[in-house]
Amino acid sequence: MNKFEIEGRLVVKYDTQKKTETFSTREFVIETLETYPQFIKFQMTQDKCILLDDYAENSMIKVNFDIRGREWQGKYLTNLNAWRLEKVGSNAAPTAEAMPVDEAFGGNFPSLEDEPQNGGDDLPF
Repeated sequence: MNKFEIEGRLVVKYDTQKKTETFSTREFVIETLETYPQFIKFQMTQDKCILLDDYAENSMIKVNFDIRGREWQGKYLTNLNAWRLEKVGSNAAPTAEAMPVDEAFGGNFPSLEDEPQNGGDDLPF
């Protein structure tokens, strides 16, 4: 299953709904930051429902989600199933450890130790 992510402003978060004795869902809506903003509704299930508690409406978030689809009584339903939320902006914690530039781009760059020691450079002009 493909995994997707999108950033936007948290517009509204709904209360957790207990669908059955053992199954719960929670929905929320984000507004994308595009020329023509889109309002996109996501759903969280089970233990993921509490992840939304840490975010206030109007805060910027990144949503990691997958797309779920099913047939029910001759109708086809599609769901955007959110499974991770992250803060976006100046207060956001880094999501991955920074990789050195030479490793990130294939390691084909000369190191500073390879520079001429005579204080000059090898430029032809």
